[in-house]
Amino acid sequence: MIVVTGATGQFGRLAIEHLIKQGVPAQQIAAAVRTPQKAADLAARGVQVREADYDRPETLTAAFQGAGKLLFVSANGPDDLRIVQHRAVVHAAQSAGVGLIAYTSIAGADTNPINLARVHRDTERALAASGLPTVLLRNGWYTENYTAGLAGAVDRGAIVGAAGDGRIASATRADLAEAAAVVLAAEQPQAGRVYELTGDTAWTLGELAAEAAAVSGKPVVYTDLPAPQYADILTGAGLPGFLVDLLVDADVKVAQGALQTVTGDLAALLGRPTTGLREAVTAALHH
Repeated sequence: MIVVTGATGQFGRLAIEHLIKQGVPAQQIAAAVRTPQKAADLAARGVQVREADYDRPETLTAAFQGAGKLLFVSANGPDDLRIVQHRAVVHAAQSAGVGLIAYTSIAGADTNPINLARVHRDTERALAASGLPTVLLRNGWYTENYTAGLAGAVDRGAIVGAAGDGRIASATRADLAEAAAVVLAAEQPQAGRVYELTGDTAWTLGELAAEAAAVSGKPVVYTDLPAPQYADILTGAGLPGFLVDLLVDADVKVAQGALQTVTGDLAALLGRPTTGLREAVTAALHH
């Protein structure tokens, strides 16, 4: 049995899709979700749906029962809350006797200077201390972190940020979810492995603007802002405070080179090149 947490989130859903594509029978997949009714479509396909709320640890052990493998998708939200939630997941996985836990961490977790990495470092330490057989899926920055709002940026003719000329070795959410499914479906033992999952190329926000211009046929420039000004714009767009802090901090650290490292791990798992920036921009502007 393969249990997937956060299964109604974007990543979890994609991972389940790819598990089924890899030939894992739906009956051998359990979707662990906070709100089971949101997973009705998965249930209709034969996937087991189990209630699992990171904020109600008593639901987790039951949800993880019989899991030969568990895909532990990291939570969203303020750091201090996530640390508590993640420790609850690790504890429940121990109690349930999970055979293998695959955790979606962050690229270069042990040395990554981005504030977001603190949660992942803590969770990796908790997993190591638990003695559970673990495989780390250290996901690079999602390309979607920058392409999600691209249509609006094209309308305005400007992408704004605070990343300077820093390069981002991002990968699409779909590529990373597919890689997670490959690892979970793999015959060969995965315990103890650490995958550093990045795109094949690293790009700048200036290059993103150029791709957006090329795909849309409209002029788009990258405007680099001081961090406080960028924060004001994100706040004005209605983003919650913790997310504003996360995105601004990421850009500042990107400018210092935090996300520029490219590895071949993702392409190797996929058996093909990773989805490039042009393709991701085209998808974002033509969906």
